[in-house]
Amino acid sequence: MAVDRTIAGWLTRPGVAVLARLALVSPFLVSGLLKATDFTSAVAEVRGLVGLEPASLLTALVIATQLGGSVLLIAGGRLAWVGAVLLGGFTALATLLAHSFWTKTGTEAVRDLTTFFEHVGLIGGFLLIAILSAQRLRPA
Repeated sequence: MAVDRTIAGWLTRPGVAVLARLALVSPFLVSGLLKATDFTSAVAEVRGLVGLEPASLLTALVIATQLGGSVLLIAGGRLAWVGAVLLGGFTALATLLAHSFWTKTGTEAVRDLTTFFEHVGLIGGFLLIAILSAQRLRPA
């Protein structure tokens, strides 16, 4: 058995794909766990961000989306695209709500502009996973 020492060889190892998926979902996994362990603060955060009620129900949905989407994506397989779509959609909505740089000025606007486009990059990563997962599900 030949040892593949090329970059492509290393990148195609199954463990690398799991680590890449784990890295992509890490902010959502950590956020979901923190929200689940301090639900009262999480409700206050959601209420302050969206101003909608019932904030407790919305918070529970956020936690379920963050943790459920993360687990589906880390596990890979046939439902990875579902996790990618959940987290990508959540990120798009949360980014529009939390980082509206167009309503701000000065340093705050620059900070939110940068964060906004970092999140656009995450959304692109989720879309790529959804596309690649869907391609693998198509019959040959």
